Amino acid sequence: MTGYNVAVVGATGAVGTRMIEMLAQSTLPLREVKLLASARSAGQTRQFKGQDLVIEELVPESFEGVDIALFSAGGGISKKFAPEAVKRGAVVVDNTSAFRMDPEVPLVVPEVNSEALKAHKGIIANPNCSTIQMMVALEPIRQAAGLKRIIVSTYQAVSGAGAKAMAELKRESQAYLAGTPVADLQPEILPCGGDKKHYPIAFNALPQIDVFAEEDYTYEEWKMINETRKIMEDDTIKVAATCVRIPVFAGHSESVYIETEKVISVSAVKELLAKAPGVVLEDDPSQQIYPQALNSVGKKETFVGRLRRDLDVAEGLHMWVVSDNLLKGAAWNSVQIAETLHELDLVRVP
Repeated sequence: MTGYNVAVVGATGAVGTRMIEMLAQSTLPLREVKLLASARSAGQTRQFKGQDLVIEELVPESFEGVDIALFSAGGGISKKFAPEAVKRGAVVVDNTSAFRMDPEVPLVVPEVNSEALKAHKGIIANPNCSTIQMMVALEPIRQAAGLKRIIVSTYQAVSGAGAKAMAELKRESQAYLAGTPVADLQPEILPCGGDKKHYPIAFNALPQIDVFAEEDYTYEEWKMINETRKIMEDDTIKVAATCVRIPVFAGHSESVYIETEKVISVSAVKELLAKAPGVVLEDDPSQQIYPQALNSVGKKETFVGRLRRDLDVAEGLHMWVVSDNLLKGAAWNSVQIAETLHELDLVRVP
């Protein structure tokens, strides 16, 4: 039989579940799909193309005979087991932050920098979900007019913080609507499970994703800044980010302001985006047509609209960018990378 043996690590998680769905829809030739998770999940089953696949406990030997391993089980798991997978001949596509800024590891959005895959040494990193959708929207513009500055404000769904955060939003919303005072909502997860204080997300907006780091930017904001520069291979580009969690279950939205190196008209940008791979242009203010998070859920594309020139800076442009953070922002981008590895004949460890 032809095709690849593919392992999904973290198969029971929100992203892992969607990786399985995306594999079922992909063009990647498959021989076998292996589902891996913690010992407590071993023995459970998941559906794949009408078959029940039994989840196995993740151990180093799990990767014997595996060609491609898709990881989404947390950075610690990736750091421990990705090298074990590579040692056994698998190519790893990692959806955590574990290897993103490693200079030896390509950070890839297939529509933007698939050529970077040619330098892989067994591990490829999937960028942060917010970075991915922004890169898909900006790359056609960068190719045509250059980019010198990006200012992005994100409005991120709670699914980016995991299943417990989604449950927290649901619980708090029901309690608040039932008359529970804000002081009695007792949040446990958001804005960041690893920080000292927690605040309600229901009917709220929290300008903190991950913990605070240098210059009072959060790690999420630094991820967007540093990953953008790495993907574009440009350390000189000016990037600033403000990342906000909002009470939406799925679908990240972004307000993006850019300054191009040369002036380009809004109509020219719309024409570029209408033809760009992975982009859907939704932009007709006269008919109130623009991207919405709710409409992005379950879709692989990145949606762009509200394109308009800046009123003070000739090279300035504003836009609104929306995508399903669990699909294009994670599971689908990972499977796309695997498809591209196949197309470029790179499913091998050097």
